[in-house]
Amino acid sequence: MVFEFFAVSAAFIFGIAARQVGLPPLVGFLVAGFFINAVGPGFGMPSSTGPILEYLANIGVLLLLFTIGLKLKLKQIGEPHVVGSTILQFALSIAIFTPITRLLFTEDWLIALLVGIALAFSSTVLAAKMLEAKRELGNFHGRTAIGILIVQDIIALVVLAIFAGKLPGPWALLIFATPLLRPVLFKMLDFVGHDEVLVLTGMLLSLVIGGVGFELIGLKGEIGALVMGLLLSNHPRASELSESLWSLKEVFLIGFFLSIGMSGLPDWDALVFAVVLGVLLPLKGILFFFLLVAFRLRARTSFLSALSLTAYSEFGLIVAAGIPAAESFLVPLAIAVSVSFVIAAPLNRFAHPLFERFEAKLQPLERQTRHPDEQPRDIGDANVMVFGMGRTGSAAYEALIEDGMRPVGLDADIYKAQAHADAGRNVIFADAEDSNFWSNVDLGTIEAAVLVMDDIEAKLIAARTLRARGFAGPIVSHALFADHVDRITEAGADQTYLTMQEAGRSLAAHAVEAMQPKGAD
Repeated sequence: MVFEFFAVSAAFIFGIAARQVGLPPLVGFLVAGFFINAVGPGFGMPSSTGPILEYLANIGVLLLLFTIGLKLKLKQIGEPHVVGSTILQFALSIAIFTPITRLLFTEDWLIALLVGIALAFSSTVLAAKMLEAKRELGNFHGRTAIGILIVQDIIALVVLAIFAGKLPGPWALLIFATPLLRPVLFKMLDFVGHDEVLVLTGMLLSLVIGGVGFELIGLKGEIGALVMGLLLSNHPRASELSESLWSLKEVFLIGFFLSIGMSGLPDWDALVFAVVLGVLLPLKGILFFFLLVAFRLRARTSFLSALSLTAYSEFGLIVAAGIPAAESFLVPLAIAVSVSFVIAAPLNRFAHPLFERFEAKLQPLERQTRHPDEQPRDIGDANVMVFGMGRTGSAAYEALIEDGMRPVGLDADIYKAQAHADAGRNVIFADAEDSNFWSNVDLGTIEAAVLVMDDIEAKLIAARTLRARGFAGPIVSHALFADHVDRITEAGADQTYLTMQEAGRSLAAHAVEAMQPKGAD
């Protein structure tokens, strides 16, 4: 129990400390891993990651990729700006990092090439965690970043097969038959109910069928977990399944970040390697930015997507561990990955303010053409704006229709907006955090605004910007937590309601109404 005591205590202490200084807890978990590595042996603990921690970390990664798949649409992976920018960035990154590694750290061109390949990838876990924490996995830039990471994972399979001599066998072709499983998986999800069996279903699909099943046919379990999620992404209960796994996934992912920190203590050469790569880290983001702009994305989307991808990948550790020629770089790569996480995590937290600061310089770099992420200028004759068309926003939209209003729904998830539009609702793709939307949209007919987005920052930006545009009508917002109420009100909202509290009051009102005698006034 000594290891469990140290691991949980260190993760808690350093996670809390990171949050207190404005950093994501995952940075604290990384530091906790280094701390355990440094002091653990004095208390009889292993000096590096053991099979149990690696196993728990792997479960966390599989669950994370499964829940990502539940929120994705397969067609977005094949979009030109996703595939094209990924392949070009991969080639250019190798061309940059390989000679630098050869010049500064090794005399072997093969090792330099392997390190260059490892550094070309971006961290799937960090990007997904940061986007999920900000509720931006469904936004255009979030989907773009995740799509790029999926294509990178496919490239990773090829790299491992070539350099590790682990070519997938003929059984790997079964991956093309996985769509045939969709009807069975849909029936299973319809049948399991809403209790703990739903959680077990998610674990079965991600860990057993996706993880172990794909490894049996010669493919990575991470790909299997992602594919299982993708197959279920169109199911009406996909969101419920994802939410049911949330806490479980978060706990296991702590093991992942601890394992990165415990990969080894650096010597002087490893520290120099990590510092040099930390200095070079902005090149990764700059490269992605210009490639995405070249593929006709707007500057804001390109910036936010690129920032999400500006971290070295945990795949670098897989390369070093799985290919004998690169084993000597295992600890240096672990330190470099950790350093990139420490740099990238706080930058991603302040991604939107950072873009606003540099917007005047970045905006002219856009191509003068129709952009795939173009947002509306005209919202017709609508008199109420509803931001966020999830379950609560959709209910608010329908209630406004019943009251004779002319609402327009706006959602930053382009696929969700399209699904509502296909169902006959007046819903359009728009991101409330995008200054370009606010500078172009015509608010002349709008009399009220309803803010139903999950992300607190999105609500604050929308309220402030509406008031800055001179909007004098009522702004009504929901809040998930009590400490958000004052912040939203200070930003400009007239009324802010705690969603769960209002749901309880509504139920009570219905109960009182049902108790009244029939025919009573």
